[in-house]
Order: sequence, then C-alpha cells, then structure tokens
Amino acid sequence: MARECPSMKDNLKGCTCTYEPCSRKGNCCACIAYHRSNGELPGCLFPPEAERTYDRSIAAFVRHFGKRG
Repeated sequence: MARECPSMKDNLKGCTCTYEPCSRKGNCCACIAYHRSNGELPGCLFPPEAERTYDRSIAAFVRHFGKRG
C-alpha cells in the first residue's frame, strides 16, 4: 500500500533548508527532483553546519559523512 506524503504545512515544520528564497520549501518531491536534476542532494540530508554552506553536491555529502568512520 502506497503511503501519502504529508501536507506542505507539515513538511515545512521539518524542513531544515536555510535558503530563504527557495520556492520549493515544503514541497519535498519538487525539491528532490530539482536537486537530482542538478546532480545534487537536498539540504535536509546534510547536518546544519554543512547545509548552511549551500553546497548540495554529492562530493560535499561524501566529504562530510566520509569523515565519520
């Protein structure tokens, strides 16, 4: 059975993206599609200190989590 996505209002409560002019805040499907099309990951997958750099590259993700052995 497929699970429905929470509403945008619910998504906004948990959205950790600090990029304020983002038009996709709370629209997780659009956010993931946008970043995927750019070879990136959404900010919510990064810890706060890494998210604030706005470097959404896969290399940045690996650099951050590769440090944690």
